[in-house]
This record gives sequence, structure tokens and C-alpha cells, in this order.
Amino acid sequence: MKYRIALMMTAVVILGFMPIADASAEEDTTSTKEQLLEKRMDYYIQHENILLPWYYLAAVDQYERNIQEVRKDIPKRESIIAIQFSDEFWSGILNPAENDTSPVSIAYFNGSGMDGNGDGIADRSDDSDILFTLAKYLRQYGYGEDNFKLALWDYYKNELSVNQILVIAKLYEKFGTIDLDGHTFPLSIRADYSYRGTWGANRGWGGRRIHEGTDIFAPYNTPIYSTSYGVIEVMGWNQFGGWRVGIRDNHNSYHYYAHLAYFQKGLKEGDIVEAGQVIGYVGSTGYGKEGTAGKFPPHLHYGIYKFNGRTEWAFDPYPALTRWEKEARQRKQ
Repeated sequence: MKYRIALMMTAVVILGFMPIADASAEEDTTSTKEQLLEKRMDYYIQHENILLPWYYLAAVDQYERNIQEVRKDIPKRESIIAIQFSDEFWSGILNPAENDTSPVSIAYFNGSGMDGNGDGIADRSDDSDILFTLAKYLRQYGYGEDNFKLALWDYYKNELSVNQILVIAKLYEKFGTIDLDGHTFPLSIRADYSYRGTWGANRGWGGRRIHEGTDIFAPYNTPIYSTSYGVIEVMGWNQFGGWRVGIRDNHNSYHYYAHLAYFQKGLKEGDIVEAGQVIGYVGSTGYGKEGTAGKFPPHLHYGIYKFNGRTEWAFDPYPALTRWEKEARQRKQ
């Protein structure tokens, strides 16, 4: 079975060519986002039950939305719910009517499309029908995380996709909301730090390679914040990055923090963190066997990797860092 999922690369907006928005327009944008999230939550709550919590539905939907933002090979679904189903899944693999909307004929051809709003039509353009169909598919596997994982595996046939959806579900369950888009700069704006765009610079130690991130120089033991909500996926030693932490967020992004002096006490792999939470301290570890330090000035190497449902790649975090730094200064973080 396959989802049809889509993607558009994030557009880079040059602020100097944008008109200055007034306060009312900014409020309208915020209001619209809040209303959209509220409508989305209403759908999840409407289709949950004792066997299927809302955050499982929300996690699948958010994963599909994430994929659509970074994939060009399929169309983006412009609706409250982002989930898309293939012709074969919805109508049945042998159904001659690929866009069948009759629940009777869909069932005859062993399709999965359902009528979720009681109008007698199983319509893939209807958000209620989409979520009702997803809920029915997931419920047939039974209750609990193990069964949810099995359902996801049978659907995606991709372990990385399954793991990403589980991360999103854990975050939604923990915080009780889907509004987890907040980010922050990885160091306090009151700290003595400096940085510039270092993406793509040559690196020689360990073989010829390019620099996949931004170096933020700061004194030893400067606290490092998680820039996002997320789950600690990796924590420990890496010969290139020294003591490092890897955090997966709800937008299919993996945040990489390297060259730490040491970790925040009590943190471990699998822990859930929030934006602004201290995860470690600036150091100069790496470029050697475990415990090696001092081969370069103390700094935080910060990188971001994006998963698109097939592969994962690094992209330049510098624009995001400058934006988060500005926002942190406005908050006087």
C-alpha cells in the first residue's frame, strides 16, 4: 500500500523586497494559524476512540504534511488534513474506476475508502472521509504502540517513516497539543558568542568533506539549548563531533549538536525535550578517539537534517539561526 505524498521546497524570502506589514495583518495571520490548528484538532478528536488516541491520527497527518513540503514528485494537498491515499488503496487494486466514490463498489473491490460524514459518498477530497478511512485502517490492528507500529510498517514499508511518526505521536501526547512549532537560538543571547555562515567549507580531518552546519563559538561550559521540541534520538560519542546530541522534531528534522564538553545531567536517549531546554555545554571534543578534546577552539557545531520519506540530507541552518536569534532578542531570552 502506498500514500501519495507531496512536497514543495521551502521558499527563501528576501525581506528587503517585502512590503512592511501592519499590526492588523500580523494579527490576522496569527489568528488564521490558530483557527487552522483548532479545526485540525477538531477532526482528530472527532475520529479518535478508546482504541485509537487522537495523537496517532495527528502524527500520521503531520508526517504527510512534512513530506509534502519537501517533495516535488507528487501534488500537495491543499486542505485541513494532508493525508492522501493511492487509487489502489482507496478504490481497490482491481477496481476499473480509479476514482470510485461508491462505498458499495469500493467494498466489492476490497478498497479501503470510507464514507466518514454519512453523505453516502466515499470522497478522497473530503477531510472527514479521509480521516475516517485512516482511523478504520489503524483500528483493525488493535490497541497500543506495538500495533500502531505494525500498521504503519504495513502501510509505508519504511522503518524511518515509522520511527518519525512515532516521534511526532510522542510529542503530541506529551504536550497535549499540535502547536509545537516554536524554536529558539541554541545559546543565550546574553552569552559571549559569535558565528557566521560556514556551510560548505572544507574539512580535512577524517577525509575530505564539507562542513554541514554552522559553528557558534563561545566559552567552555556555555549552556546549549534545544532549538526545538523533540525526542533525543542519539546521545554519546562520535569521532567527528565528539560528545554530541541528536534530536528529532515534529517536522521530520534532525537537529545535531556537536563538540559538547558534557551533557545536561539526567538526559538520556528517548527523552522528550522542549525548545529552550538545556541539553549540554559548549566544549571542544572530537577529532579522535573517545574523550579527545582541545584540537580546536570551543564551539557548538549545529546542523539540521531533513527526512523526506526516502532519504535524509543536510541543509544550511544559518538562515534559521539568524531568525531565531532575532526572535530570542525580542523575547530578551
